[in-house]
Amino acid sequence: AKTSPLPYENKLSFLHHLATSQPRHARLYRFRADPPTATMQRIKGLTTGSLPTFIDVGSNFATYAIQEDNLLAQLVQNGRRVVFMGDDTWEGLFPKKFFRSYFFPSFNVKDLHTVDDGILQHLYPTVDSGEWDVLIAHFLGVDHCGHKHGPDHPEMAKKLTQMNEMLRSLVDHLGNDTLLLVAGDHGMTETGDHGGDSEKEVNAALFVYSKTPLFVTVPPEEPEAIPQVNLVPTVALLLGVPIPYSNIGEVMAELFSGDGDAVSAALQQLSVYHINAKQVDRFLHSYSLVAQDLPAEQLQHLQQLFSSAVEEHTQLLAQVQGATLVPPELESRLGSLISRFQLYLREARALCTQSWARFHLLRMVGGCTLIATSCLLCYMASELSASSDSFYRSCLLYPLLWGLMVALLLGLAHAFTQEGLDLLLVSSWAAAASQLGFFWHWWGRHPKQARLMGSQPPLPSAGLRQRLQAWLGLAFPMGILLFRCGAMFSDSFVVAEARVAPFLLASLVMLLVGKLHWDGRLTVPEGPKQQFLGFSSYRREIWYLLCLVAMLLICVRLSGFFHQCREEIPQCRPSLFLSPLASLRNTRAKNLFYLLCVVLLAGLVYAVRSWLRHYGNLNSSDPLVLFVRWGFPLVVLCIACYWAVASSADDSLGKLQELVQVAVVAFPWAVYGLASMGLLLLLCNPMTVFAKDTRESPGSIVTPYLGVPTSEVDFLHVIPQIYKRMQESQKSRLERGSCRATVAAYGLGSVYSAALVIALTLLGLPWYAVISWLLAASQFFYSTGHQPIFPAIHWNAAFVGFHLDHSTNLLQPRLLLTSWAPVTSCAFVLEVVGCPLLLLWPFVCEMPSLQKKKPKKEPREELQEVEEHMMEMRLRESPEKFSTALLQLGLKYLFVLGTQLLACVCAAMILRRHLMVWKVFAPKFLFESLGFVVSSICLLLGISLVMRVDCAVSTWFNQLQLR
Repeated sequence: AKTSPLPYENKLSFLHHLATSQPRHARLYRFRADPPTATMQRIKGLTTGSLPTFIDVGSNFATYAIQEDNLLAQLVQNGRRVVFMGDDTWEGLFPKKFFRSYFFPSFNVKDLHTVDDGILQHLYPTVDSGEWDVLIAHFLGVDHCGHKHGPDHPEMAKKLTQMNEMLRSLVDHLGNDTLLLVAGDHGMTETGDHGGDSEKEVNAALFVYSKTPLFVTVPPEEPEAIPQVNLVPTVALLLGVPIPYSNIGEVMAELFSGDGDAVSAALQQLSVYHINAKQVDRFLHSYSLVAQDLPAEQLQHLQQLFSSAVEEHTQLLAQVQGATLVPPELESRLGSLISRFQLYLREARALCTQSWARFHLLRMVGGCTLIATSCLLCYMASELSASSDSFYRSCLLYPLLWGLMVALLLGLAHAFTQEGLDLLLVSSWAAAASQLGFFWHWWGRHPKQARLMGSQPPLPSAGLRQRLQAWLGLAFPMGILLFRCGAMFSDSFVVAEARVAPFLLASLVMLLVGKLHWDGRLTVPEGPKQQFLGFSSYRREIWYLLCLVAMLLICVRLSGFFHQCREEIPQCRPSLFLSPLASLRNTRAKNLFYLLCVVLLAGLVYAVRSWLRHYGNLNSSDPLVLFVRWGFPLVVLCIACYWAVASSADDSLGKLQELVQVAVVAFPWAVYGLASMGLLLLLCNPMTVFAKDTRESPGSIVTPYLGVPTSEVDFLHVIPQIYKRMQESQKSRLERGSCRATVAAYGLGSVYSAALVIALTLLGLPWYAVISWLLAASQFFYSTGHQPIFPAIHWNAAFVGFHLDHSTNLLQPRLLLTSWAPVTSCAFVLEVVGCPLLLLWPFVCEMPSLQKKKPKKEPREELQEVEEHMMEMRLRESPEKFSTALLQLGLKYLFVLGTQLLACVCAAMILRRHLMVWKVFAPKFLFESLGFVVSSICLLLGISLVMRVDCAVSTWFNQLQLR
């Protein structure tokens, strides 16, 4: 033992004591799990003996009953009494299969004690009662402690010590005919997560103990490694029930040695191997007839190996019954035959492990084709969006109707033929029909010259420099995009994408700055002489641009401190900034991190309010403006209070424990409520404009001061005097027909972007550069501590604002939506909702923030100068172009997202037999697909918000004209 062990080391001392003091009664194994190492998949593997894939990982949060043959079904069919207590995941997997059950909520990973304490309450009385044949107790405290604190935490030592004492007490309650199996369904990483296939995730332990001797040989120096599926045939044969049909595990023959001599032990082991091999052979034969995805040559080899072993087994049994073999020869032949059965079972499992993924090649090619044509459609439609309305309807609306008609016809055909309706197939055919309709209309109505040269062919008079500039303007960003998509076929790039993304982002920004200089947009020719000599002076805005670029590059560099590590990079260490505050032991560091987080959060809100105030969007008294003034600080306060109470240690609260539990729920719900109220106010009235009548009054309405009133009569004369002056003032204004009414509107120049900034602040978006929006989204994904792997998902975010003893029936639907939210929200939701800012930002920048003081001018001249800076109101001059620009922006962004998705889909399809497909390419494909769906929805929401503001502005102008 180590002199200073880690919190998770040397805590199960009782198991070590049993293994060393009773070597014939106890044995320790290294229990190897098959990925994915999520709980549901491991339970499925431990009861069916099959191999779930990463495609099944979504079922971890929507548990469906296991329909295939399994160990519990065989036990129940054969009259065995199965009692369960612990993780309620088993209730969904095996409904109505238990003789008696005690289920406890399992999804709250912050709850370390509810499940374990509930099991301990029923465990010993149930064992002593004897009313059971199989008892399953699924403890969760150690697993949840890993998720909440990680393995290197004092709480882990407490939970392991509790398990050690539980095992010590349980052994005293066991009978002589009872077999105790203590197993872990998976391991955990250094951060306490699991789900992937790293060594720390797939390695667990299996401890076997019985008060009756089990083993005839001494244990090896190092524990033997066995697959978890081997437990299924072993338990089935020990209990005398059939092995589940789809099992591919190998029986643990050591447990069938018995108390006889070596020959009788070998004969008994040979018998169980023969039964196990026949079951696997029957399954492979029937499976190969249906699936036909196992290599024929290897199947034939396995069949020959099995046939020869069975034939020799029959001959050997006949010789044993005839007593024609002496014991040494018989023992040698028995050992050789056992080795042949072992070889067959292990090669069969290896074959299934390599090939057990059913690929429908035709559908895969069809899916890639649909995605590719969709990307082409988005690109072409973005170029055609400036065409006439009739052309728009014929190319976009009519093809959509085609697709719906095809879907309806296919649905009716399935209904009349009484066949199962394949929604995926129907949707694919509908999409294909819609795309064919688009390309048909485009080919028939688009001008031939535009088909050959593009929608905007270059003018014949354009020089070589102009043509080169136009080509480079498209080549640079598309080149980087194609490079990134092409690199998706490299597992090394996917693993190191977190370091490549900031490089691509910085490279594209620098290339864009160089292109601006190449186009001459950063310089101003000073005169004919300077133009002839080639000299030019730079614009003043170049320093503003360089400052923005420098700030962007600095932020990209600093974001590298918030990195998450992958198992493929062993020298990497996770960032300290990703550790929860509750896991920090140093009180000074915890307080420093907390203050830094609160200051940054408050600084974000202050920056947003300052931006809105600078452009005049906080001058009115509308509910939305009041919410920005007071609601944002309240959100910051609630978040800061939640961080404070959530980061406190459980054992340091004392009598305040109940109050803190209420606060942990109340503060998040306060944030949810405030954010929802702000978004509702934004949807109801997104205008943040303050209108003021600037007509000059001919005189003061308030009566002049005449001294202190001396009587009640003087008080009664005040109101009539004010009313009289108001009448005179109104009459005077109406009589002046030459004086036109004027209205000063504050915040009208940034009315569109203000609504987006308010919405994104409620969602938590920081302010950074708008150039390279897509690469910025990717960089934001990695710089917030995420990776496209399952162990890196921040599961704790799904439990913010819920009690520790909440009902899982209410939580499971929420988990389906929010377990992925930490992955997508930062990079996809916030970035894509703010995508229209790319269109609005140039209009906001039209108003110079710093101007030198100029001599006072006449009011008319000053008004004309102010009108030159209309900012976002220039969009009102040509609303049709504004709608076209929004459509182009959405289509181009969808084209870029679709191109990335197409690269990931093609990589997963082409490399489906690659060694790293389930480790690298499959998770990347799943994450990219989810990101595309979320991004598409959020892009629609962002554009809809802009259109809602546009409608509100139109209504405001109509009301203004009626004054």
